[in-house]
Amino acid sequence: MRVETEATNDDVENPRPKVFMTDEEYRLLRRSAESNRDELMIRLGGEVGLRSFEVPQEKPKHVRRSEDGEHYFLRVPRGKDTSGTGGKSRDGFLPRDLETRLHRYARDNEIGDDEAYFPYSPRWVQERVKLAAENAFEESGDEDWLKVSSHDLRVYFGHTMLVEERMNPEVVMDVGGWEDYQSIKPYLGKPSEDNIISEFERVGRA
Repeated sequence: MRVETEATNDDVENPRPKVFMTDEEYRLLRRSAESNRDELMIRLGGEVGLRSFEVPQEKPKHVRRSEDGEHYFLRVPRGKDTSGTGGKSRDGFLPRDLETRLHRYARDNEIGDDEAYFPYSPRWVQERVKLAAENAFEESGDEDWLKVSSHDLRVYFGHTMLVEERMNPEVVMDVGGWEDYQSIKPYLGKPSEDNIISEFERVGRA
């Protein structure tokens, strides 16, 4: 786990930590969730790129099949408002197994097509993620888990897609709701040792 500080215009003197989780650490966080519900919320952040205030917006009616009928997208009705004109909507990419889990969750809990999967406040979502991180700390003994927040799920999503998977930045920006390259730059983070080695091996300079 790598921790960096992220200074903001609002709190330059007290920058909050930004945590970059590995795949193994992300799996531990999922296993540390208190319930199936909490794990699904974690996965929406870590694998679809949803913000904590976007998670409570989601309803079964927001899931749609792709034109080829083999993939799924998740409509985000209202994203982050960066222009003062209201948050923009977008279509996040929804992994097949996560779609299956959401469908089963809605069925088992009798959630209607126009009802929220998780009818809670953004703050509540944040607290459930923190609780899973605290459980991961208890299991691992790594105090960095105590710095993990719901925003770090989005960090994991952005960093994994851009750095680990080398996905087209335009695609990541579109499905993740980032407006421009400047806004996505913080998710690149410092390359890990494995990233550096693989890049030199790729160009035959190792």
